[in-house]
Amino acid sequence: MPTFAFHTYGCQMNVRESEAAAKALLDAGHTPAPDEASADIVIVNSCSVRGKAEDKALGKLGLLCATKRERPDRVIGLMGCMAQRLGNEVFRRVPTLDFAIGTRCADRVAPAVEAALQGRPTLALRDLHAQPDAPSGHMPNGGFSAYVTILLGCNRRCAYCIVPDVRGDEWSRPARDVLAEIRTLAENGVREVTLLGQSIMNYGLRTPAFDADDPPSPGGYTLPFPRLLEAVAAIPGIERIRFTSGHPSGVTDELIRLYQEEPKLCHHLHLPVQSGSSRVLSRMRRGYTREHYLDAVARLRAAVPDIAITTDVIVGFPGETEEDFQETRTLMEAAHFDNAFIFKYSPRPGTLSATWEDDVSEAEKARRNQILLSDQDVRGALLNQALVGTVQRVLAEGPSLRNKAKWSGRTSSNKIVIFTAPDGLRPGDALDLTILRAAPQTLYAE
Repeated sequence: MPTFAFHTYGCQMNVRESEAAAKALLDAGHTPAPDEASADIVIVNSCSVRGKAEDKALGKLGLLCATKRERPDRVIGLMGCMAQRLGNEVFRRVPTLDFAIGTRCADRVAPAVEAALQGRPTLALRDLHAQPDAPSGHMPNGGFSAYVTILLGCNRRCAYCIVPDVRGDEWSRPARDVLAEIRTLAENGVREVTLLGQSIMNYGLRTPAFDADDPPSPGGYTLPFPRLLEAVAAIPGIERIRFTSGHPSGVTDELIRLYQEEPKLCHHLHLPVQSGSSRVLSRMRRGYTREHYLDAVARLRAAVPDIAITTDVIVGFPGETEEDFQETRTLMEAAHFDNAFIFKYSPRPGTLSATWEDDVSEAEKARRNQILLSDQDVRGALLNQALVGTVQRVLAEGPSLRNKAKWSGRTSSNKIVIFTAPDGLRPGDALDLTILRAAPQTLYAE
Protein backbone atom coordinates (compact mmCIF):
# COMPACT_ATOMS: atom_id res chain seq x y z
CA MET A 1 0.00 0.00 0.00
CA PRO A 2 1.16 3.61 -0.58
CA THR A 3 2.97 5.38 2.24
CA PHE A 4 1.90 8.76 3.66
CA ALA A 5 3.32 11.82 5.42
CA PHE A 6 1.81 15.00 6.85
CA HIS A 7 3.25 18.52 6.85
CA THR A 8 1.40 20.50 9.52
CA TYR A 9 1.28 24.28 9.96
CA GLY A 10 -0.36 26.23 12.75
CA CYS A 11 -1.77 25.41 16.16
CA GLN A 12 -1.95 22.32 18.36
CA MET A 13 -5.47 21.66 17.05
CA ASN A 14 -3.98 21.18 13.58
CA VAL A 15 -1.38 18.80 15.03
CA ARG A 16 -4.20 16.85 16.66
CA GLU A 17 -6.25 16.72 13.47
CA SER A 18 -3.23 15.55 11.44
CA GLU A 19 -2.82 12.70 13.92
CA ALA A 20 -6.51 11.74 13.63
CA ALA A 21 -6.27 11.78 9.81
CA ALA A 22 -3.07 9.69 9.97
CA LYS A 23 -4.85 7.11 12.14
CA ALA A 24 -7.68 6.97 9.57
CA LEU A 25 -5.14 6.30 6.79
CA LEU A 26 -3.47 3.65 8.93
CA ASP A 27 -6.84 1.95 9.47
CA ALA A 28 -7.40 2.06 5.69
CA GLY A 29 -4.24 0.02 5.16
CA HIS A 30 -1.69 2.73 4.38
CA THR A 31 1.62 2.99 6.25
CA PRO A 32 3.57 6.01 7.53
CA ALA A 33 6.57 6.94 5.38
CA PRO A 34 9.99 7.22 7.07
CA ASP A 35 10.21 10.79 5.73
CA GLU A 36 8.30 13.23 3.57
CA ALA A 37 10.63 12.88 0.58
CA SER A 38 9.90 9.17 0.18
CA ALA A 39 6.13 9.34 0.84
CA ASP A 40 3.70 8.37 -1.90
CA ILE A 41 1.02 10.58 -0.33
CA VAL A 42 1.81 13.97 1.24
CA ILE A 43 -0.91 16.00 2.96
CA VAL A 44 -0.42 19.62 4.00
CA ASN A 45 -2.52 20.68 7.00
CA SER A 46 -2.93 24.43 6.65
CA CYS A 47 -3.46 27.49 8.85
CA SER A 48 -5.27 30.73 7.95
CA VAL A 49 -4.78 32.77 11.10
CA ARG A 50 -2.21 35.00 9.31
CA GLY A 51 -1.53 35.69 5.67
CA LYS A 52 2.06 34.47 6.01
CA ALA A 53 0.82 31.06 7.18
CA GLU A 54 -1.28 30.69 4.01
CA ASP A 55 1.63 31.83 1.84
CA LYS A 56 3.84 29.13 3.40
CA ALA A 57 1.25 26.42 2.78
CA LEU A 58 0.71 27.51 -0.85
CA GLY A 59 4.46 27.59 -1.43
CA LYS A 60 4.85 24.13 0.08
CA LEU A 61 2.03 22.74 -2.08
CA GLY A 62 3.66 24.20 -5.19
CA LEU A 63 6.97 22.51 -4.40
CA LEU A 64 5.27 19.19 -3.65
CA CYS A 65 3.16 19.26 -6.79
CA ALA A 66 6.28 19.96 -8.84
CA THR A 67 7.63 16.56 -7.76
CA LYS A 68 4.73 14.93 -9.64
CA ARG A 69 6.61 15.57 -12.90
CA GLU A 70 9.04 12.81 -11.90
CA ARG A 71 6.49 10.90 -9.79
CA PRO A 72 3.14 11.23 -11.62
CA ASP A 73 1.41 8.76 -9.30
CA ARG A 74 2.25 10.79 -6.20
CA VAL A 75 -0.81 12.16 -4.35
CA ILE A 76 -0.69 15.68 -2.89
CA GLY A 77 -3.54 16.82 -0.68
CA LEU A 78 -4.56 19.82 1.42
CA MET A 79 -6.61 19.89 4.61
CA GLY A 80 -7.49 22.43 7.28
CA CYS A 81 -8.35 26.11 7.57
CA MET A 82 -7.01 27.34 4.22
CA ALA A 83 -8.92 24.64 2.35
CA GLN A 84 -12.09 25.63 4.22
CA ARG A 85 -11.57 29.32 3.39
CA LEU A 86 -10.58 29.01 -0.26
CA GLY A 87 -12.74 26.07 -1.37
CA ASN A 88 -12.53 25.53 -5.15
CA GLU A 89 -10.23 28.56 -5.44
CA VAL A 90 -7.35 26.45 -4.14
CA PHE A 91 -7.46 24.27 -7.28
CA ARG A 92 -6.97 27.40 -9.40
CA ARG A 93 -3.96 28.38 -7.32
CA VAL A 94 -2.52 24.84 -7.27
CA PRO A 95 -3.87 23.18 -10.45
CA THR A 96 -2.31 19.74 -9.91
CA LEU A 97 -3.57 19.38 -6.32
CA ASP A 98 -5.39 16.07 -5.85
CA PHE A 99 -7.78 16.96 -3.04
CA ALA A 100 -8.76 19.65 -0.53
CA ILE A 101 -10.48 18.80 2.78
CA GLY A 102 -11.81 21.50 5.10
CA THR A 103 -11.80 21.71 8.87
CA ARG A 104 -13.65 19.19 11.05
CA CYS A 105 -13.16 16.69 8.19
CA ALA A 106 -10.29 14.43 9.31
CA ASP A 107 -12.60 11.44 8.70
CA ARG A 108 -12.83 12.37 5.00
CA VAL A 109 -9.09 12.26 4.29
CA ALA A 110 -8.91 8.47 3.74
CA PRO A 111 -11.79 8.43 1.18
CA ALA A 112 -10.21 11.43 -0.59
CA VAL A 113 -6.90 9.57 -0.84
CA GLU A 114 -8.64 6.53 -2.32
CA ALA A 115 -10.40 8.74 -4.87
CA ALA A 116 -7.12 10.45 -5.78
CA LEU A 117 -5.41 7.10 -6.32
CA GLN A 118 -8.18 6.39 -8.85
CA GLY A 119 -7.66 9.73 -10.57
CA ARG A 120 -10.67 11.56 -9.10
CA PRO A 121 -10.06 14.93 -7.39
CA THR A 122 -12.03 15.70 -4.22
CA LEU A 123 -13.25 18.84 -2.46
CA ALA A 124 -14.92 18.19 0.91
CA LEU A 125 -16.13 21.05 3.12
CA ARG A 126 -18.11 20.58 6.33
CA ASP A 127 -21.17 22.65 7.25
CA LEU A 128 -19.61 24.64 10.09
CA HIS A 129 -23.01 25.31 11.70
CA ALA A 130 -23.74 21.60 12.08
CA GLN A 131 -22.63 19.46 15.01
CA PRO A 132 -19.09 18.36 14.18
CA ASP A 133 -17.36 15.02 14.48
CA ALA A 134 -14.49 15.57 16.90
CA PRO A 135 -11.12 13.98 16.08
CA SER A 136 -10.80 10.88 18.26
CA GLY A 137 -8.27 8.52 16.66
CA HIS A 138 -4.72 8.41 18.00
CA MET A 139 -1.68 6.81 16.39
CA PRO A 140 -0.43 3.71 18.21
CA ASN A 141 2.78 4.13 20.21
CA GLY A 142 2.23 7.87 20.14
CA GLY A 143 4.34 8.43 23.25
CA PHE A 144 3.68 9.54 26.79
CA SER A 145 1.90 12.81 25.92
CA ALA A 146 -1.26 13.39 23.88
CA TYR A 147 -3.55 16.15 22.66
CA VAL A 148 -7.30 15.77 23.28
CA THR A 149 -9.80 18.13 21.65
CA ILE A 150 -12.64 19.07 23.99
CA LEU A 151 -14.10 22.17 22.31
CA LEU A 152 -14.37 23.01 18.61
CA GLY A 153 -15.09 26.34 16.94
CA CYS A 154 -15.45 29.77 18.51
CA ASN A 155 -18.26 32.29 18.99
CA ARG A 156 -16.25 35.30 20.18
CA ARG A 157 -15.88 37.07 16.82
CA CYS A 158 -12.80 39.11 17.68
CA ALA A 159 -12.40 41.81 15.04
CA TYR A 160 -9.16 40.43 13.58
CA CYS A 161 -9.82 36.68 13.83
CA ILE A 162 -10.77 34.36 10.98
CA VAL A 163 -11.23 31.29 13.20
CA PRO A 164 -15.08 31.42 13.45
CA ASP A 165 -15.26 31.52 9.63
CA VAL A 166 -13.00 28.49 9.12
CA ARG A 167 -13.71 26.43 12.25
CA GLY A 168 -17.36 27.20 12.81
CA ASP A 169 -19.64 27.52 15.79
CA GLU A 170 -18.48 26.67 19.29
CA TRP A 171 -19.33 23.11 20.31
CA SER A 172 -18.31 21.18 23.45
CA ARG A 173 -17.74 17.44 23.30
CA PRO A 174 -19.71 15.41 25.86
CA ALA A 175 -17.61 14.88 28.98
CA ARG A 176 -18.21 11.11 28.85
CA ASP A 177 -16.62 10.94 25.37
CA VAL A 178 -13.63 13.03 26.47
CA LEU A 179 -13.04 10.94 29.58
CA ALA A 180 -13.39 7.65 27.68
CA GLU A 181 -10.77 8.84 25.17
CA ILE A 182 -8.36 9.82 27.95
CA ARG A 183 -8.88 6.53 29.83
CA THR A 184 -7.90 4.64 26.66
CA LEU A 185 -4.84 6.86 26.24
CA ALA A 186 -3.80 6.24 29.85
CA GLU A 187 -4.20 2.49 29.39
CA ASN A 188 -1.78 2.78 26.46
CA GLY A 189 0.93 4.57 28.42
CA VAL A 190 0.01 8.26 28.07
CA ARG A 191 0.91 10.16 31.24
CA GLU A 192 0.32 13.75 30.15
CA VAL A 193 -2.69 15.18 28.29
CA THR A 194 -3.18 18.65 26.83
CA LEU A 195 -6.84 19.60 26.40
CA LEU A 196 -7.52 21.74 23.33
CA GLY A 197 -10.13 24.34 22.49
CA GLN A 198 -10.07 27.71 20.73
CA SER A 199 -11.75 29.32 23.74
CA ILE A 200 -11.37 26.38 26.07
CA MET A 201 -12.68 27.96 29.26
CA ASN A 202 -16.11 28.19 27.56
CA TYR A 203 -16.27 24.39 27.66
CA GLY A 204 -19.81 23.23 28.44
CA LEU A 205 -21.35 26.71 28.60
CA ARG A 206 -23.09 26.75 25.20
CA THR A 207 -23.57 23.03 24.60
CA PRO A 208 -24.00 21.15 27.91
CA ALA A 209 -21.12 18.73 28.41
CA PHE A 210 -22.48 16.88 31.45
CA ASP A 211 -25.74 14.92 31.54
CA ALA A 212 -28.22 15.40 34.34
CA ASP A 213 -27.48 11.89 35.65
CA ASP A 214 -23.70 12.40 35.76
CA PRO A 215 -22.37 12.14 39.32
CA PRO A 216 -21.72 15.41 41.15
CA SER A 217 -18.20 16.76 41.47
CA PRO A 218 -16.45 15.38 44.59
CA GLY A 219 -14.69 18.72 44.98
CA GLY A 220 -17.87 20.72 44.63
CA TYR A 221 -17.01 22.21 41.22
CA THR A 222 -20.13 23.37 39.39
CA LEU A 223 -18.60 25.17 36.39
CA PRO A 224 -18.17 22.61 33.60
CA PHE A 225 -14.52 23.28 32.74
CA PRO A 226 -13.10 22.93 36.29
CA ARG A 227 -15.40 19.94 36.76
CA LEU A 228 -13.95 18.25 33.65
CA LEU A 229 -10.38 18.97 34.78
CA GLU A 230 -11.13 17.34 38.14
CA ALA A 231 -12.55 14.27 36.39
CA VAL A 232 -9.49 13.96 34.12
CA ALA A 233 -7.22 14.16 37.17
CA ALA A 234 -9.04 11.18 38.69
CA ILE A 235 -8.09 8.90 35.76
CA PRO A 236 -5.40 6.40 36.87
CA GLY A 237 -2.13 6.83 35.00
CA ILE A 238 -2.58 10.51 34.11
CA GLU A 239 0.08 12.52 35.93
CA ARG A 240 -0.04 15.92 34.24
CA ILE A 241 -2.87 17.98 32.72
CA ARG A 242 -2.41 21.04 30.51
CA PHE A 243 -4.87 23.07 28.45
CA THR A 244 -4.91 25.88 25.90
CA SER A 245 -5.97 28.60 25.16
CA GLY A 246 -7.40 30.67 27.99
CA HIS A 247 -9.42 33.90 28.27
CA PRO A 248 -9.52 36.28 31.27
CA SER A 249 -13.26 35.68 31.69
CA GLY A 250 -12.49 32.04 32.49
CA VAL A 251 -10.17 32.83 35.40
CA THR A 252 -12.87 32.08 37.95
CA ASP A 253 -12.60 31.39 41.66
CA GLU A 254 -13.28 27.70 40.91
CA LEU A 255 -10.43 27.47 38.40
CA ILE A 256 -8.03 29.20 40.78
CA ARG A 257 -9.07 26.83 43.58
CA LEU A 258 -8.43 23.86 41.29
CA TYR A 259 -4.91 25.14 40.58
CA GLN A 260 -4.35 25.22 44.35
CA GLU A 261 -5.87 21.83 45.16
CA GLU A 262 -5.09 19.55 42.19
CA PRO A 263 -1.38 18.61 41.91
CA LYS A 264 -1.86 17.09 38.44
CA LEU A 265 -2.94 20.43 36.94
CA CYS A 266 0.25 22.00 35.58
CA HIS A 267 1.11 25.44 36.90
CA HIS A 268 1.09 27.10 33.49
CA LEU A 269 -1.61 29.15 31.77
CA HIS A 270 -1.52 30.53 28.24
CA LEU A 271 -3.66 33.66 28.50
CA PRO A 272 -3.65 35.73 25.27
CA VAL A 273 -3.90 39.47 25.90
CA GLN A 274 -3.32 40.83 22.34
CA SER A 275 -2.99 44.46 23.51
CA GLY A 276 -2.39 46.42 26.71
CA SER A 277 -4.60 49.31 25.62
CA SER A 278 -8.26 49.21 26.68
CA ARG A 279 -9.10 51.33 23.64
CA VAL A 280 -7.50 48.85 21.26
CA LEU A 281 -8.97 45.88 23.15
CA SER A 282 -12.43 47.39 22.65
CA ARG A 283 -11.81 47.77 18.90
CA MET A 284 -10.54 44.19 18.83
CA ARG A 285 -13.79 43.07 20.54
CA ARG A 286 -11.85 41.06 23.10
CA GLY A 287 -14.47 41.44 25.85
CA TYR A 288 -12.20 42.77 28.63
CA THR A 289 -10.20 45.84 29.57
CA ARG A 290 -6.57 46.24 30.57
CA GLU A 291 -7.69 46.39 34.21
CA HIS A 292 -9.78 43.20 33.95
CA TYR A 293 -6.85 41.32 32.44
CA LEU A 294 -4.35 42.46 35.07
CA ASP A 295 -6.84 41.61 37.82
CA ALA A 296 -7.09 38.03 36.51
CA VAL A 297 -3.27 37.76 36.48
CA ALA A 298 -2.99 39.22 39.99
CA ARG A 299 -5.56 36.80 41.42
CA LEU A 300 -3.78 33.85 39.81
CA ARG A 301 -0.34 34.87 41.06
CA ALA A 302 -1.62 35.58 44.58
CA ALA A 303 -3.14 32.10 44.82
CA VAL A 304 -0.48 30.16 42.86
CA PRO A 305 2.84 32.04 43.24
CA ASP A 306 4.82 29.68 40.99
CA ILE A 307 2.38 29.75 38.06
CA ALA A 308 3.91 30.60 34.68
CA ILE A 309 1.76 32.82 32.48
CA THR A 310 2.40 33.13 28.75
CA THR A 311 0.55 35.24 26.21
CA ASP A 312 -0.07 36.34 22.61
CA VAL A 313 0.30 39.96 21.48
CA ILE A 314 -0.57 41.71 18.20
CA VAL A 315 1.36 44.86 17.26
CA GLY A 316 0.24 47.36 14.63
CA PHE A 317 -3.51 46.72 14.89
CA PRO A 318 -5.43 49.35 12.86
CA GLY A 319 -5.51 52.62 14.78
CA GLU A 320 -2.84 51.56 17.32
CA THR A 321 -1.01 54.72 18.37
CA GLU A 322 2.38 55.03 20.02
CA GLU A 323 0.55 55.61 23.31
CA ASP A 324 -1.43 52.38 22.83
CA PHE A 325 1.81 50.53 22.10
CA GLN A 326 3.45 51.90 25.26
CA GLU A 327 0.43 50.67 27.24
CA THR A 328 1.10 47.20 25.87
CA ARG A 329 4.73 47.46 27.02
CA THR A 330 3.71 48.47 30.53
CA LEU A 331 1.03 45.76 30.77
CA MET A 332 3.55 43.11 29.76
CA GLU A 333 5.93 44.29 32.44
CA ALA A 334 3.15 44.42 35.05
CA ALA A 335 1.93 40.92 34.15
CA HIS A 336 5.55 39.69 34.18
CA PHE A 337 4.96 37.12 31.45
CA ASP A 338 7.18 34.06 31.35
CA ASN A 339 7.00 34.07 27.55
CA ALA A 340 5.14 35.94 24.83
CA PHE A 341 4.34 35.17 21.20
CA ILE A 342 4.35 38.50 19.38
CA PHE A 343 2.87 38.96 15.92
CA LYS A 344 2.57 41.82 13.44
CA TYR A 345 -1.06 42.49 12.51
CA SER A 346 -2.17 40.88 9.26
CA PRO A 347 -5.66 41.64 7.85
CA ARG A 348 -7.70 38.50 7.20
CA PRO A 349 -10.48 38.36 4.59
CA GLY A 350 -13.99 38.55 5.99
CA THR A 351 -13.02 39.92 9.39
CA LEU A 352 -14.25 43.26 10.74
CA SER A 353 -10.76 44.78 10.98
CA ALA A 354 -10.10 43.95 7.30
CA THR A 355 -12.63 46.67 6.43
CA TRP A 356 -10.52 49.27 8.24
CA GLU A 357 -7.42 51.03 6.98
CA ASP A 358 -4.26 49.10 7.83
CA ASP A 359 -2.68 52.37 8.90
CA VAL A 360 0.41 51.23 10.82
CA SER A 361 3.31 50.87 8.40
CA GLU A 362 5.20 47.59 8.05
CA ALA A 363 8.36 49.33 9.26
CA GLU A 364 6.58 50.55 12.39
CA LYS A 365 5.06 47.11 13.01
CA ALA A 366 8.55 45.61 12.77
CA ARG A 367 9.94 48.22 15.19
CA ARG A 368 7.24 47.59 17.78
CA ASN A 369 7.59 43.84 17.34
CA GLN A 370 11.34 44.00 17.96
CA ILE A 371 10.95 46.18 21.07
CA LEU A 372 8.51 43.73 22.66
CA LEU A 373 10.74 40.77 21.78
CA SER A 374 13.74 42.49 23.39
CA ASP A 375 11.69 43.37 26.47
CA GLN A 376 10.56 39.76 26.79
CA ASP A 377 14.11 38.42 26.47
CA VAL A 378 15.15 40.55 29.45
CA ARG A 379 12.07 39.56 31.43
CA GLY A 380 12.42 35.86 30.62
CA ALA A 381 16.11 35.87 31.57
CA LEU A 382 15.33 37.42 34.97
CA LEU A 383 12.48 35.00 35.69
CA ASN A 384 14.56 31.97 34.71
CA GLN A 385 17.66 33.20 36.55
CA ALA A 386 15.60 33.15 39.75
CA LEU A 387 15.25 29.37 39.31
CA VAL A 388 19.01 28.71 39.30
CA GLY A 389 19.84 26.54 42.30
CA THR A 390 16.29 25.25 42.71
CA VAL A 391 15.20 21.65 42.21
CA GLN A 392 12.57 21.21 39.48
CA ARG A 393 10.42 18.17 38.70
CA VAL A 394 10.88 17.46 34.97
CA LEU A 395 9.06 15.09 32.64
CA ALA A 396 11.66 13.80 30.18
CA GLU A 397 10.73 14.15 26.50
CA GLY A 398 13.79 12.69 24.73
CA PRO A 399 17.00 13.85 23.02
CA SER A 400 17.27 17.61 22.53
CA LEU A 401 16.65 18.81 18.98
CA ARG A 402 19.79 20.96 18.98
CA ASN A 403 22.16 18.69 20.90
CA LYS A 404 21.53 14.95 20.65
CA ALA A 405 24.01 14.32 23.45
CA LYS A 406 21.56 16.01 25.85
CA TRP A 407 17.92 15.41 26.68
CA SER A 408 15.11 17.91 27.08
CA GLY A 409 12.05 17.92 29.29
CA ARG A 410 9.50 20.29 30.80
CA THR A 411 8.61 21.45 34.24
CA SER A 412 5.01 21.76 35.42
CA SER A 413 5.27 25.46 34.49
CA ASN A 414 6.21 24.48 30.92
CA LYS A 415 9.85 25.56 31.18
CA ILE A 416 12.16 23.68 28.82
CA VAL A 417 15.06 22.03 30.65
CA ILE A 418 18.20 20.65 28.93
CA PHE A 419 20.10 17.99 30.90
CA THR A 420 22.35 14.93 30.72
CA ALA A 421 20.18 11.82 30.83
CA PRO A 422 20.98 9.11 33.40
CA ASP A 423 21.27 5.53 32.13
CA GLY A 424 17.94 3.85 31.48
CA LEU A 425 15.91 7.06 31.23
CA ARG A 426 12.83 6.80 29.00
CA PRO A 427 10.57 9.48 27.52
CA GLY A 428 7.80 10.17 30.03
CA ASP A 429 9.94 9.42 33.09
CA ALA A 430 9.87 12.08 35.81
CA LEU A 431 13.03 13.18 37.59
CA ASP A 432 14.18 15.93 39.94
CA LEU A 433 16.87 18.18 38.48
CA THR A 434 18.94 21.00 39.96
CA ILE A 435 18.96 24.06 37.70
CA LEU A 436 22.53 25.20 37.05
CA ARG A 437 22.08 28.07 34.59
CA ALA A 438 19.35 29.87 32.68
CA ALA A 439 18.64 31.55 29.34
CA PRO A 440 15.55 33.63 28.47
CA GLN A 441 13.57 30.57 27.30
CA THR A 442 15.61 27.59 28.50
CA LEU A 443 16.95 26.11 31.74
CA TYR A 444 20.04 23.89 32.00
CA ALA A 445 20.39 21.23 34.68
CA GLU A 446 22.24 18.12 35.84
